[in-house]
Amino acid sequence: MASSVTKTARKRLSWLLALIVGFSGIIGLGMATNTAGASFVPQLALDLQGGTSIILSPTVADGQTVTAEQLAQAVSIIRARVDSTGVSESTVTTSGNNNIVVEIPGTPSDSTLQLIKSSAKLEFRAVLLTSAGVSTSVGGSTDASASPKPSASASASTAATPNVAPTDPSDLNWVTADVKAKFDALDCSKQFRTPGQVDDPTVPLATCDFYGQKYVLGPVEIDGANISDASAGTISTSTGASTNEWAVNLEFDAEGTKIFSDTTSRLFPLTSPRNQFAVTLDGFVITAPQAKAVITNGSAQITGSFDKNSSTSLADQLKYGSLPIGFEVQSQENISATLGSESLKSGLLAGLIGLILVVIYSAFQYRALAIVTIGSLVVAAVITYLLIAILSWRQGYRLSLSGVAGLIVAIGITADSFIVYFERVRDELRDGRTLSAAVEAGWNRAIRTILVSDGVSMLAAVVLFALTVGSVKGFAFTLGLTTLVDLAVVALFTHPMLQVLAQRKFFSSGNKWSGFDAKALGGHIYVGRGKFAVAETVSDAKRGKASKEAEKRQTIAERKAAANQNNGGQN
Repeated sequence: MASSVTKTARKRLSWLLALIVGFSGIIGLGMATNTAGASFVPQLALDLQGGTSIILSPTVADGQTVTAEQLAQAVSIIRARVDSTGVSESTVTTSGNNNIVVEIPGTPSDSTLQLIKSSAKLEFRAVLLTSAGVSTSVGGSTDASASPKPSASASASTAATPNVAPTDPSDLNWVTADVKAKFDALDCSKQFRTPGQVDDPTVPLATCDFYGQKYVLGPVEIDGANISDASAGTISTSTGASTNEWAVNLEFDAEGTKIFSDTTSRLFPLTSPRNQFAVTLDGFVITAPQAKAVITNGSAQITGSFDKNSSTSLADQLKYGSLPIGFEVQSQENISATLGSESLKSGLLAGLIGLILVVIYSAFQYRALAIVTIGSLVVAAVITYLLIAILSWRQGYRLSLSGVAGLIVAIGITADSFIVYFERVRDELRDGRTLSAAVEAGWNRAIRTILVSDGVSMLAAVVLFALTVGSVKGFAFTLGLTTLVDLAVVALFTHPMLQVLAQRKFFSSGNKWSGFDAKALGGHIYVGRGKFAVAETVSDAKRGKASKEAEKRQTIAERKAAANQNNGGQN
């Protein structure tokens, strides 16, 4: 049986080694293939590394003011935009009564900066004229077509001054001579809009998309605030099977559903390009799909030449693009770390002191068992570090000082687990079990307590992460991560190591330095349960009678031991 237990223990230790090697191999492979961000060194957050500060100021029409509610909503949307790019530990706050300050750790990517700066209201406008073809379409959940059609070019008849007032947003009478002149003179390769420019939603707009295509758009019909959700995903067939084509799914609120139904009802019978509607962000067209169906349920699907990245980017722009007011970038500058390397060193020093105290206590209380304590802490530290490095690379996670605090707390969580386990083993030894049996029985009792303890820590971490923002969220994340790591270390290292050590004579014999000697366990250990012994103070006559009774009530193991001793004495 001992051989079977040792074999199982070694198998678990092998799994642990494979886990560590696997995590290291993932990062190593990323570095070998020059994958962006792959490194064994985690990225640091704003408070430890510094980063970029962007100040946004509102742009409103003359005579209008910014309300506190609008500013709060803008902060929430900009924070969601930044988080959607994978940048963590960023801060988005208000400054004074008008400005919004966005602080991003490190050097943000161009796409992240563009998403922050593109802070005008998201708007839907009908397409009147275009300079090139289109490659996207919009339909209901069952419409997956994306057939490009050539668009109508601007003609002399559409450029003439209208004699009749436009009847709807798709009416070509919106295209006056002045609008046509702006369209013809528009050069998309040059800057044609001033930063923070606010467009009149009731008049047509001559603008471009990010690929250089020109548009004349009708008045605003739907505001981006009417989008309740936007997501990227692959197109499903009528049977529910998923294809390899990517699309963007839109969901409108009640008001948006009604307006969008009226809009698609008008656009659907028209010819290209007037059967298109454009979505503008900061005055630029981000997509201009054709209406391939009349959509009345508020669920639309934009299809076309998308891949995973482009569809996800468009979904983020649609979902987080609507701001209650427009903003312009007032300033952008690099900022130094607010806490810096000295604070990080202080935090790591505090963790080192705590680690040393735990090791000293363990060596004093558990003697040689301290090697299991140290081993558990080292393994937990290695796994946690590798996980943070992988998350930093793949998910954009950044380690902040509050995150370091969560890692320091993990020392206590890990220490608590092995103390509970060791004490349960000692309790079993006091009841007369052998060390191997005590290790197994103690584990069965300890694991329930460990699960409850770690469950409480995980619950606290989840609640903090869900209900807080900023640095507290960073603490909650590392607390939850290290709690999961503790469970893995206890199951794959602490318990198997104790199983292996229990087979060693130094520990199983109760050596005074093993941590399992009689004095360390309170000065008395029962050799066996229910053992009968003859008292030393009885008379010789009573001793003989009592010896016979004790011999009859000996355990099987004691009788065999006595028999072997007698046989040895005769030989």
